[in-house]
Order: sequence, then structure tokens, then C-alpha cells
Amino acid sequence: MRSLLLRTSRATAEELGAVVWSFVYFFALLAGYYVLRPIRDEMGLQLGPGVLQQLFTWVFLAMLLLVPAFGWLTRRFPRRQLLPWLYAFFALNLVGFHIAFDAGGVQRPVLAQVFFVWAAVFNLFVISVFWSFMADLFDTGQAKRLYGFISAGGTLGALAGPLLTASLVRPLGARPLLLVSAGFLCVSIVAILRLRAWARRTGATGQGADSGEQQGLKGSVVGGLVDVLRSPYLLSLCVFLLGYTVLSTFLYFLGAELIPKAISDSGERTQLLAQVDLAVNVLALLLQLLAFKGLITRLGVRFVLGLLPVVSIAGFIVLAGSWPALGVLVAFGIVRRAGEYALTKPARETLFNVLPPEQKYKAKNVIDTLVHRTGDTASAWGFAGLRALEITSVQIAWLSAVLAAGWWWVSQSLGRRAEVLQGEAAAREAKVTTVPC
Repeated sequence: MRSLLLRTSRATAEELGAVVWSFVYFFALLAGYYVLRPIRDEMGLQLGPGVLQQLFTWVFLAMLLLVPAFGWLTRRFPRRQLLPWLYAFFALNLVGFHIAFDAGGVQRPVLAQVFFVWAAVFNLFVISVFWSFMADLFDTGQAKRLYGFISAGGTLGALAGPLLTASLVRPLGARPLLLVSAGFLCVSIVAILRLRAWARRTGATGQGADSGEQQGLKGSVVGGLVDVLRSPYLLSLCVFLLGYTVLSTFLYFLGAELIPKAISDSGERTQLLAQVDLAVNVLALLLQLLAFKGLITRLGVRFVLGLLPVVSIAGFIVLAGSWPALGVLVAFGIVRRAGEYALTKPARETLFNVLPPEQKYKAKNVIDTLVHRTGDTASAWGFAGLRALEITSVQIAWLSAVLAAGWWWVSQSLGRRAEVLQGEAAAREAKVTTVPC
């Protein structure tokens, strides 16, 4: 078994324990989140689109308040010491939600709203700090060898979580699954403690000058925002991301209106949402294994960036012509989310490679948090505005197809600029490494 793990993970004998615990950590983390995701989305369906647009605003405001607060914590306390307390706090939150939801025998709307916002904040923090912790443990050379195996743990967790929810929500109900998720977080805490012990024993240096033990998360919202506003390239990247968030939010709200009309039972809806998450992650895994590398190496980043906009154009046109077909909406959502996770997001991450090192952290922080959440919130209110103007679902679908066409144009412009910058960076690197005769 040990020899098989060494070959599969590409770890040395000294690294193997840390790699296995990192695999377990990421598995438990994503499994716990994906147990919660269908429950959160079902609560959103019960609350209705009118309340959802307000919740998107609360998520945005919570992000604005908590990201700086969390940045202060990571500068004040060593991350390796802070993380167990952070995950324990979230696990206790889940126990508290379980007690609160069970106390009255019914799910109260106010608690459902609080849980929806909490789940979005939970997702924002726990996954980002996982990769910061990995950077504390492993240097760049180790990361190239080991991150593929560690990422596979997260992929399996993303499959196991919705599978558990789909299997257990009917016999147990949704509330006990909160404890299942809390249990996964406890497994993550055990993994963190074991990894801390390994780091102390081996003197793991990671990628930071001070082993990452006392290093705060890099970058600031203000500094990153200035960098973004000064760079046409980064502004184009922001517009591309906003195209994704607007269309995703519109599709989400169309589903929030259609699914409760098609399925009246809460347990059945939760089961459907879990099955959708499972299908998304299975398809994303297949695309990652079979398609992404070949597409981006043979056809280039511009082609990959344009794939999801083309799928969105076709999907919204089919949705407009078949409305209100639940199967079409579900299938379109699965393909679109899997394409984002497996193709578009990895391709988008390569766009940061041409930036100066400090800007990679600051600009990326702004784009991944402020720009993304601003897009979510603005498009939620935009959808509400369309409804106030008595725009029908079919008309919104047609409008989304038009927006997707504009998104494709942005993807091609951004891709061309990225290819130019990557070529210039490669030329500079070749010039530096060339030895004169």
C-alpha cells in the first residue's frame, strides 16, 4: 500500500505522511461543503427570488466586512495555529444551526436567510485558506509534484458530499446533515494538527521566507483595486468575469422560480440539487482528465475562454424555446457549471501568469472577491429590475443569449491580449537565459 501511494502521489518517503493528510484534509473540506450546498440552495428556493436578491447583497456586505477582518487575523496570528480554531468555529456554527432549526420543529425564514449568507461566507474562507496552508508547507518544486494528488482529494470530496446528501436527505431530513458536515470539518482539524506536527518535525519551509508560519496573506483590497483600475488588461479580465457572474445569476434566478413550481416537496428538491452537484463534479472531472490539457495546449487560451460563452449562447436559446422545461434548465446548468470548473476557471487562472509577482496577489484578491461578489449582487438586482418591468422568463433567456454573445467577444479580445503578453514574457525570458557566444 505504501509503495502504491508513493508512486501515485509522486511523494518521497519523508513527504508521504504530509501528502496523505493533505489529501484527507481537502477531501473532508469539500465533502463537508458539498453536503451543505444543496441544503443552502433549497433554502434559497423556499425563500423565493425576492428574498434571494437581498441575500446576495448581504453576502456582498459580509464579504466587505470579513475579508479585512480575516486579513488582520492572519497577520496577528500564525496561520498554522489559527486554522484549527477557524474550522472549530465553523463546526460549532453548524451544531448551533442544527439546534436552532430543530428547536421549533420548523425551518424559520430568518434562520434560513442567516444560514444562506453564512454558507456563502464559509465557502469564501475555508477553501482559500486551504491553499494558503499548502503554500506554507510545500515549496514550488514540491507543489508541482504533489498538488495533482492533493487536488484529487478535493475532487473526490466534491463527489462524495452531494452523493451523501442525495442518499440521506429523504430518510434523515436536511437538519442532521448539518452534523455530517460538522463531522467532516472535525476531520479537517485532525488533518491540520497532523500537518503542523509534520512541519515542525521536518522544518517544512513552504514558499514563504519565514516558512509561512508568521506570514500574513499577501495583498490588500485597496492596493489591488488601484492596480486593476490602472491596467486595461486587468479591466478586461474583470469584464470577462462579470459576464460569467451575470449570466450565472440570471440562470440561478430562473431556476429559483421554476424548480419550486415543478417540484413541491422540499426533500425532493434537496435531493435533485444534490444530484445536480454530483453530475457537475463528475462531468468536471472527466473534462479535467480528458479535455483541458489538450484544448489549451493545442488550441490556446483564447479558444478555451470562448467555449463557455458559445455554450451559453446555445443554452439560453434552447431554454427560451423550450421554457418551462425543467430538464433543459437542469442540463444546461450542469454543463455550464462543469465547463466553468474544468475549463474556463483554469484557463482564467493562466491569465495572471504574465503579471508581476506582487500584482498577482493583490489584483487577484480584488478580482476573486470584490469583483465577483459585486457582479453577483448587481446581477441579482438587475434580474429583479427586469421582473419589475414585467420582462418574461423567455425574454430574459433571449436577453441572456445576447449578453453571452457579447461575453464571447470579450473573451476573444482578452485572449488575444493574453497571448501577446505571454509571447512578450517568453521572449524576455529567452533573452535573459541566452548565453552569449
